[in-house]
Amino acid sequence: MSGTLNKVMLIGHLGDDIKMHYFDGGGSIGRFPLATNESYVNKSTGDKISNTEWHNLVVRNKAAEICEKYLSKGDRIYVEGRIKTRKWIGEDGADRYSTEINVNEFTFLTTKKDVSQTPPSDSVPNINSEAAPLEKDDLPF
Repeated sequence: MSGTLNKVMLIGHLGDDIKMHYFDGGGSIGRFPLATNESYVNKSTGDKISNTEWHNLVVRNKAAEICEKYLSKGDRIYVEGRIKTRKWIGEDGADRYSTEINVNEFTFLTTKKDVSQTPPSDSVPNINSEAAPLEKDDLPF
């Protein structure tokens, strides 16, 4: 195989609310941390071990606005995207790096609407960030 693949699929819980940044040209970026958990039993001690991995997610434009509207800390989401590492110079002059997941598709598994009330039938639980929201008949559940 001569090609390469950069694809990430995660299911996790938001570690914080979406932080939005708006630009002069009308674009926007939403950033939020996502926690994924792993649990297993240590065979030698019988102890249950739980590990949490944190991922920095980035969503752009209309998809970011939808995430901000429907998601809050603790909500569960499925995301697909690609890994991107950014480099910058810190205040101390040292190189700094940040690894992020640039999200291009997502599905809400639980939202703040689920907790406070039954979500309206026209809510948008699944979106491809470059496509229009799905019709109700296109929902996978």
